[in-house]
Amino acid sequence: MKFILKIFKDFPAFLWSGWGAIASILLFIGAWDLGNQLYGDLVLPSPTQTFDTLFLMLKDPEVWEAIQITLYRAGVGFGVSLLLGTFLGLLAGSFATASIMSRPIVTILVGMPPIAWIVLAMIWFGMGDLTVIFTVVVASFPIVFVGALQGARTLEGDLTEMANSFKLPFMMKVFDIYFPHIFSYIFPAWVSGLGMAWKIVVMAELLSTSDGIGASLAVARSQLDTPTALALVVIMIASLMIVEYIILEPIKREVELWRE
Repeated sequence: MKFILKIFKDFPAFLWSGWGAIASILLFIGAWDLGNQLYGDLVLPSPTQTFDTLFLMLKDPEVWEAIQITLYRAGVGFGVSLLLGTFLGLLAGSFATASIMSRPIVTILVGMPPIAWIVLAMIWFGMGDLTVIFTVVVASFPIVFVGALQGARTLEGDLTEMANSFKLPFMMKVFDIYFPHIFSYIFPAWVSGLGMAWKIVVMAELLSTSDGIGASLAVARSQLDTPTALALVVIMIASLMIVEYIILEPIKREVELWRE
């Protein structure tokens, strides 16, 4: 409870430290506007036109329903891959034989193109939620798994022996020795897995469903409605940034205070 309260207490300072990120976003928007002036509205609508379209879209209840559907699919898929990947990765990292045996499987999962998984999932599960969620799990799982495995494999034996020699309580060893080290490997894997999940869910929806942000993007593509397509892209990016920088990053900063 104290941990959560401290995160909320330090949250304003965290936001204030984000001016550099805001500056980079403004620089990106400036480059975007330059691209519009060079290539025209059909190829690259201006930021003003895109955000005007976005604000009009956000007044439509169907757009919010599509966002909720996509968030649900991405959340369930990523949640499953996070739990399975973290647990199995830590388990495999604790045993050398399991670590060696898991490498070919991870190579196969990472090397398989997401589009191939989508096609297979459409054959196995049909057109619907299960196809999208399955594809997200398969694409995100190896990223989380490898991060957890590396965290467990690189845990220093000397540090563990020292803790045992001083007869530290089990919970102290877990939270002061094991957890900080493993978390430094797992958290970046979670962030990468989240980004992968968000990209895959939209692509899977575009090909296999009739609802969600991906399906809306497919409609915009078929109608050559570039402003709407870019507005949907802005929604996707904004949603990912909110989850990563507003929710996950403060937790990371708090947990990694031991580095200071």
